[in-house]
Amino acid sequence: MEEQIGKVRVVYIIVNAGHADEVTEIIRSAGAGGATIMNARGEGALHEVFMGITVDAEKEIILCVAPDKIADRVMSAVKERAGIKTPAHGVCFSMPVDRVVGMNLIPAKPTEKEEHNA
Repeated sequence: MEEQIGKVRVVYIIVNAGHADEVTEIIRSAGAGGATIMNARGEGALHEVFMGITVDAEKEIILCVAPDKIADRVMSAVKERAGIKTPAHGVCFSMPVDRVVGMNLIPAKPTEKEEHNA
């Protein structure tokens, strides 16, 4: 499989609850084939306390496994359209994937800019 698609990464995207559908649309427009969404809660240095009860921020984690070029486009699109300065307050990072089974990853299509530079 690796000869066909090259290097693969998993992109972790963490956003405020309620923004996962928006981010899924963003990453699909960047070339990702799909994603997995998980509910989570965030805990940082500052906690909100409401009537004596600590309230942790509800989060959603979007996982996307994609070839390198698509992973780069996904991260750029998330930063631009759902990044830390937006209501989604999104942060993302990627990690290399050593092996993938059970997924049909499509090779990254070059962008117009990449085709022009070739």
